[in-house]
Amino acid sequence: MAKKEKKHHPDRPPADKEFIDDESNFHEPSHVNDYLFEDQKAERKKMPAKLYDAELAKLHIELVKLQEWIKEEGLKVVVIFEGRDAAGKGGTIKRITEPLNPRICRIVALGTPTEREKTQWYFQRYVAHLPAAGEMVLFDRSWYNRAGVERVMGFCDDEEYEEFLRSCPEFERMLVRSGIMVIKYWFSVSDEEQERRFQSRIEDPTKRWKLSPMDLESRNRWQEYSRAKDVMFAHTDIKQAPWYVVEAEVKKRARLNCIHHLLSLIPYQDLTPEPFELPPRPKQSGYVRPPKDDQNLVPDRYE
Repeated sequence: MAKKEKKHHPDRPPADKEFIDDESNFHEPSHVNDYLFEDQKAERKKMPAKLYDAELAKLHIELVKLQEWIKEEGLKVVVIFEGRDAAGKGGTIKRITEPLNPRICRIVALGTPTEREKTQWYFQRYVAHLPAAGEMVLFDRSWYNRAGVERVMGFCDDEEYEEFLRSCPEFERMLVRSGIMVIKYWFSVSDEEQERRFQSRIEDPTKRWKLSPMDLESRNRWQEYSRAKDVMFAHTDIKQAPWYVVEAEVKKRARLNCIHHLLSLIPYQDLTPEPFELPPRPKQSGYVRPPKDDQNLVPDRYE
């Protein structure tokens, strides 16, 4: 497959990194291409809901196939989701896990480190959540907090920050050598779109909890976060675990693009069991169900 022409973008890895796009595992419908890979000038073009639902349903089938292959082959997969606040990381993670078994594919979203964890080796609390054989772990934010929010907000000192930039590539190479596949996504969104999504969250009481004081402060430090991200990419965009940038101006397109790309990175086979007929239930006797009046029933309020 020929390499795609690369255009300069402030949230993309260095130009010498190859964009892996192996489509050997599944077919991509041609009619969706205009929506998935159109020019940046049309970044805000919305995707028709019917098309989105249809393509997501197809990708969900492929994700289940991937899950079964990971389980069968004993693969260990780590997928890191980083990016701007309100860039759509959580929504993408939700669509990936929706059809999957949580015992095989699980989400790790760690909170603020405890006082005890602050005294540990920086990577220690993340190591405890790495996958065993037959598992895929999705990190909703990760050890890259040190290169982003901790650096910009002053939660780490210069020595801790510089040590992270030195040790992180070696830490990830060590994971890869141990048999763990490390996949890293950066969700890129413009300041205008981020502002629109912040405002939408304020207006929606079911999403207002997503806006933390840290998110609001990030609005005032857009350029500082940009510079921190550039330095992070320069040090950690390594051959063994490269960064992949997801253009996230339109959430639905970003979700499909990310899932499609994730599927392309892990060769897998279809282990879906063949459909079968359930045998007749054997006749039961000798059991009498207790009266429902003896049980605490949830009221049926939606008849």
